[in-house]
Amino acid sequence: MNFKAIILAAGKGTRMKSKYPKVVHKVCGKEMVNHIIDVSKKSGVKDIVAILGHESDIVKSRLPENTVIAMQTEQLGTGHAVIMAKDHIKDEDTILVLCGDTPLIKEDTLKRLFNYHIENSYHATVLTTEVENPTGYGRIIRDKNLDLLKIVEQKDATEYEKLVKEINSGIYCFNGKSLRESLDLLDNNNAQGEYYLTDTIKIIREKGNKVGAFNGSTIEELMGVNSRVELSKAEEIMRRRINESHMVNGVTIIDTNSTYIEADVEIGNDTIIYPGVMLRGNTKIGSGCTIEINSCITNSVVGDNSKVMNSTVIDSVIGENTTVGPYAYLRPKSKLGNNVKIGDFVEVKNATIEDNSKASHLSYIGDAHVGKDVNIGCGVVFVNYDGKNKFKSVVKDGAFIGSNSNLVAPVTVEKKGYIATGSTITDDVPEGSLAIARERQVVKEGWVEKKDQKDNK
Repeated sequence: MNFKAIILAAGKGTRMKSKYPKVVHKVCGKEMVNHIIDVSKKSGVKDIVAILGHESDIVKSRLPENTVIAMQTEQLGTGHAVIMAKDHIKDEDTILVLCGDTPLIKEDTLKRLFNYHIENSYHATVLTTEVENPTGYGRIIRDKNLDLLKIVEQKDATEYEKLVKEINSGIYCFNGKSLRESLDLLDNNNAQGEYYLTDTIKIIREKGNKVGAFNGSTIEELMGVNSRVELSKAEEIMRRRINESHMVNGVTIIDTNSTYIEADVEIGNDTIIYPGVMLRGNTKIGSGCTIEINSCITNSVVGDNSKVMNSTVIDSVIGENTTVGPYAYLRPKSKLGNNVKIGDFVEVKNATIEDNSKASHLSYIGDAHVGKDVNIGCGVVFVNYDGKNKFKSVVKDGAFIGSNSNLVAPVTVEKKGYIATGSTITDDVPEGSLAIARERQVVKEGWVEKKDQKDNK
C-alpha cells in the first residue's frame, strides 16, 4: 500500500501582511509547510504532492527536491486544489490531505488516523476533535453505526447540530480510487462558487461506501496559522514540545521559557542547557556537554563532554572535551579537535585546530591549520588578507606562538617552532627554531624632560 500526502499550500495568507507566502513562514526554524512534509514522512507517507499557487517559486525553493508540484493558479476552494493533483492519485493509493499552515499536527496522530482508516475499511476518513465551544467549525454528524453521516458547516447547521462538539479538522484520509471518482463529481453550486473537499465525503457515501470520523486529535494540533499572532502562538507551543522531548531523553534544561531549540536539533543525554541558549538548524550536541548562558550554536556539531560558554558558533565542528568561550566566535568552517581550548574573545574562521591545542584569549585565527599541542598566546593575529586575496597559515605540532605576534600568510611554522612575543612573521619558521621579528628595545634616558622643555617654550 502506497501512502501519499497532498498538501494544500497555494494560499497567499493576507493576514500575515507579508511579501512571502504564508506557508514559508517559520516555526522553530522550519517553514510551516516543511513541518507538514516531515511529519507526514515520519507517519509513513512515501510521496508528497504540494499544491502551490501564490508566489509558487518561493514556496518551491523551500521544499525538498523530491516533492511533486501541482499548480492551482486560481484559488477556487479546497476541492479544486485537490483536483489539481488528480493526475498524481492512483487507485491503489491511500491519500492523506493536509493544510500547509497547520504545523502542530503530530506524527502519532497521523499514524493512528491511517490505522483507523485501514482497519475499518473506510473509503474516506476525517480526523476530528471535540471542543467546548465549536462555534465557527464544521460539525461532525454520525449515523447510528457511529460512521460519518455528514459534515455540516456552522451556517447550515440546525439548532440540534450546533450542539455537537465534535468538529472537522480539515485533515482527511482517502482511498485513491474513491477520491478520484468523487473529484469528477464535484461542483461549485454554492454561494461562494467554490469546490469543497467536504463534498467528496457526501459523494463517496452516496455511492454506498463507508466513510468514518476519527476523533483522535487535540485542538492544539489543528491550529491553523493565519496571522503573526497565531504564528507566535504556534512557535510557543512547538518550542515547549521540543524542550520537553529533549528533557524526556535525558537533557537538563535549566529554564525552558528562555531556551530556544529548533526542530531539527539533536542533543545527547546528560547535557545541561543554561538560560538564554539558542540551538539552531541542524545542530548536534553530544552527551555530557554544558552549553552555558546566552550561547548561540547554528548548524554545528559539539562533541561529547564539551563546554560552550556565552559564545557564538556557526557552521563549525567542536570535538570532545573541548571548551569554547566565554565570548568566543567560531565562524563558518571552523573545526576544533579534542581537548582544545578556545578562550575569551578568540575568533576562529575557516580554520582547523587539532587536539590539545589552545588559544586562551584575544586572538584571531583565520584561514589556518593548527596542529596538535600548539599554544597560541594572547593577542595573536593570523593575518590572512592582503586586501584582495585570502591566504593560509600552517602551524605544526608542538609550536609556540608568543603573545601579540602576527603570522602574515602564507607562512608555515614547522614542528616545535617558537615565535617570540611581539614578532611579525613573514617567512617560514624551521622545525625547532626560534623566530624573532621585532626591533631591539632602545632606552633614551631623560627624553621626557627634554620633550616637556621643548613643549613649554
